[in-house]
Amino acid sequence: MDIDQHAEELASTLGVDKAEVKADLQNLLQYSVPIDEAKQSVRRKHGDDGGGSASAPSTKSLGEITTEDGNVSVTVRVLTVGTRSIRYQGEDQVIREGELADGTGAISYTAWEDFGFEAGDSVTIGNAGVREWDGHPELNLGNSTTVAMASEAVETPYDDRIGGESSLSELEPGDRGRTVEARVIEVESRTIDGRDGETEILSGVLGDGTGRLPFTDWDPHAEIAAGASLRIADVYVREFRGVPSVNVSEFSTVSTRSEAVSVRESAPQLSIREAVSSGGLFDVEVVGNLIEVRDGSGLIERCPECGRVVQNGQCRSHGAVEGEDDLRVKAILDDGTGALTVVLDRDLTEAVYGGSMAEAREQAREAMDKEVVADHIRERIVGREYRVRGNLSVDEYGANLDAAEFAESDGDPASRARDLLAEATDEDREVSA
Repeated sequence: MDIDQHAEELASTLGVDKAEVKADLQNLLQYSVPIDEAKQSVRRKHGDDGGGSASAPSTKSLGEITTEDGNVSVTVRVLTVGTRSIRYQGEDQVIREGELADGTGAISYTAWEDFGFEAGDSVTIGNAGVREWDGHPELNLGNSTTVAMASEAVETPYDDRIGGESSLSELEPGDRGRTVEARVIEVESRTIDGRDGETEILSGVLGDGTGRLPFTDWDPHAEIAAGASLRIADVYVREFRGVPSVNVSEFSTVSTRSEAVSVRESAPQLSIREAVSSGGLFDVEVVGNLIEVRDGSGLIERCPECGRVVQNGQCRSHGAVEGEDDLRVKAILDDGTGALTVVLDRDLTEAVYGGSMAEAREQAREAMDKEVVADHIRERIVGREYRVRGNLSVDEYGANLDAAEFAESDGDPASRARDLLAEATDEDREVSA
């Protein structure tokens, strides 16, 4: 049901103008208020709590719930409980969120009140709203929801997820109430323009034995320092530049471990097809042939305001600007299973160019053409096999690997090609079978 249908249904029930109801709903939805909570708020505004007209919630197992359901009652095991502050109708509100499970499945939830349950509890939840979140149903527990301890423990196949203990490689965007043990690889303090004005935060990279992920600490904890081995309880995970990002909040508990957390030094090496199909990876290594240096490489200009590439003196966001020189390479890497765009920053570009920014400027000045710098780079790297390590993002525009390391491969291309061909053949046979 879309917003027009919700507005029409409410307007008819309340006897008020549909346009006014729709405007109220849109105002609430832009703050990510669940549709059921938004409708209840509109009812209260017009003096109707909706108590008499609401249909009785149906009792369902989690595996039966779909995004088409209205209100449901469930008996479940609480897997995780996270706490977070959000801005709702201009005011800060603390919510609880996490994951529930029964014998038929698992589902995420958001509780707009503190119902007192903890990870591991078996509870019966009455009159929970259902909304769609990231294509899946999610339960919303509001002021009309009831929660009681279940008479018997709920058995689930997900009991190993109780408490949210996770390695970094297991984390996915949307996870809430998770606990990680990791070492701080990098950390810096920054001041950003937050929802309450200038805000100091910490950002950097965490590592463990399975990989590395970026993090943001929105309420800087003194324990988070470079090299520290930590246990961080109650974190949530968002997507940042196509990869999971660990978020530490004022409700997170950060403690120092007595033993150092071991960190995987090498990045997982994947075929390009495997890497791209993952949807995005923070730290990955691929090996392939560099088949093309794309336009927009070499000596370029960037907007001094936003850093975007300037073309013909024009920035897409700031119009006519005086660009600042930079060096960049955007190249196509292909390993036989797929292709992606590798992006080299100034330092890596100077290395493959074989000269400094000043030397690139001088070459372009002598030729009266900046393109000679890109042509020089093409002559040096196209047709060679490279090992590239960096952060991979995948979106509707394609796959881009921002390189942290870029080096000519010392392996045997023919042997690697045979291995890839054999791997692809085996996968095709599995699909056929």
